[in-house]
Amino acid sequence: MNRFPSIPLAQTVVRLCEVAKIEQIVICAGSRNAPLTNGFVSLPYFKTYSIVDERAAAFFALGLAQQLQQPVALVCTSGSALLNFYPAVAEAFYSDIPLVVLSADRMPHRIDIGDGQTIRQKGVFEPHLEAAADLKADVSHSTKTLLENPMQNLLPSNADESEVVAIQQQTQKHNEKEIIRVLKVAITENGPVHLNIPLEEPLYETTTEVIPLPEMLPSIEKPQLKVSKKETWINLWNKSPKKWVVIGVLQPNSIDQIWIDALCNDPSVVVFTETTSNVTHPKAVGSIDILMAPLEMKENQLSIDLQPELLLTFGGMVVSKKLKAFLRKYRPKHHWHVDIKKAYNTYYSLTEHIQSSPEDFLGILYRKHHNPKTDYQKSVLEQYAQFKNAGQNYLKKQPFSDLKVFELISQKLPAGLQLQLANSSSIRYAQLFSWPERTVIFCNRGTSGIDGSTATAIGAALINKRPTVLITGDLSFFYDINGLWNNYIPKNFKIILINNGGGGIFRILPGEKGSKNYETYFETVHQREAKYLCKSFGIGYRKVNSFGALKRKLPRFFKTMKGPQLLEIKTPRTKNDEVLLNYFNAMVSKTLFS
Repeated sequence: MNRFPSIPLAQTVVRLCEVAKIEQIVICAGSRNAPLTNGFVSLPYFKTYSIVDERAAAFFALGLAQQLQQPVALVCTSGSALLNFYPAVAEAFYSDIPLVVLSADRMPHRIDIGDGQTIRQKGVFEPHLEAAADLKADVSHSTKTLLENPMQNLLPSNADESEVVAIQQQTQKHNEKEIIRVLKVAITENGPVHLNIPLEEPLYETTTEVIPLPEMLPSIEKPQLKVSKKETWINLWNKSPKKWVVIGVLQPNSIDQIWIDALCNDPSVVVFTETTSNVTHPKAVGSIDILMAPLEMKENQLSIDLQPELLLTFGGMVVSKKLKAFLRKYRPKHHWHVDIKKAYNTYYSLTEHIQSSPEDFLGILYRKHHNPKTDYQKSVLEQYAQFKNAGQNYLKKQPFSDLKVFELISQKLPAGLQLQLANSSSIRYAQLFSWPERTVIFCNRGTSGIDGSTATAIGAALINKRPTVLITGDLSFFYDINGLWNNYIPKNFKIILINNGGGGIFRILPGEKGSKNYETYFETVHQREAKYLCKSFGIGYRKVNSFGALKRKLPRFFKTMKGPQLLEIKTPRTKNDEVLLNYFNAMVSKTLFS
């Protein structure tokens, strides 16, 4: 027989999560959240995880939700525990990932009177939420304790039993309505929500009595395209001889290949994709900075010739700063962003937010499409190929470095894996290379922070049954050490740690390199290695510090299935920036139109 929390509010939250089909529950240790914890772990419907560190737990939940594309619940106790969820909540907000934060709280009259583990939890994530509710405390639970407290205003001090029942009925009705509203938003808006849940002691009691609850059947209405504008869009699309399509972060298989083919076979269209787009095509510009960097370094007529008249964008955040800079300077006359939920004016030229799926919109554009007579795409792709060949020739002569490491990994990574990328240098280097067929690629690009990459990757690996490889830098890895502190790391999970002894990306940026202050406060030079961390967390460890050793060990690393593994690649800290900058310099002279 199922047992439920004896506190009505806790039971209501738990059971409405089941009604809303929120199955995955990540729980952080605590006492105030005990009624929620007992409720979730007692019901067979839920899959529960126990993770101590709240920041790591939140990113772990983010990884689960990233793969499921369904809400995942996070449970914590009161006080500062809740604040540690914030980095993942912000990432979920900007990445459109549904997280449901369930925070236990002290009773309202216990806040700001000097009690421990109390903060102002109401509205704590407010700018970065799709919805929130500060629920009302029950009065039928621990009624005597309530009445004895001179600070409370939930009940009249002389309330009799009938008054308690009446107020509790109003409270229950209010809470049900608010919980249903917030959970619906998480489902329909694909974003983070927060339920703040005040709970009074005793906290650990359970019951077999079931509170009658309403059924909740969230309905998701698909936005309808404005019929009056369809012909306008089609005519403008067909008349524009120079069009760019830029695809940001997308889930794999978001756009059917028939529409990618239609775009890439249109001579008036240049398609730009990133690793996180999970879109590839032989006629797409798949390494954007290889085209953009030389133009940024040496502007000429080619930049003007490349300027699009119409820009069409899909997906989430775009990594390439160089592409953003180019389009902000050479702005298109028209910029359409197609997304059911939102449109950012990233390039300062947004003219239309088209609330549709990419597939539906492309179906409209190419229903009556005719390919214009133009060599626009051909000339751009020829220049892109020139730059790319120059870069490949340059790389053949370069020493062991971050860039050479990424080149080799991209060549040796087995096909069909899930690749999780940390932010900063890792995601940027990854953009410069093609990855094996059927690789699916993810990165926390909502806020683009280095925190939480490891925890996110582990959560994602549990859901996506493909073998998972995380490529991370040293600062990202050491920053998220507690991402490894759990019992859920799959045996086929692998980490490639590229350790260049500091924040190598800062050496690429302007600054007084080599000075003590620069190395201490910007590059943050260190001598740490991962060997003993791996031993502590039961992860197999290998280390290389030369290109020859990497070529030998990388294939064996991928084949090993004796549990989670980490390969630490030590690269030269002071060489990487020079190799990367000269990589782009080698392309500057390879311009078809000067």
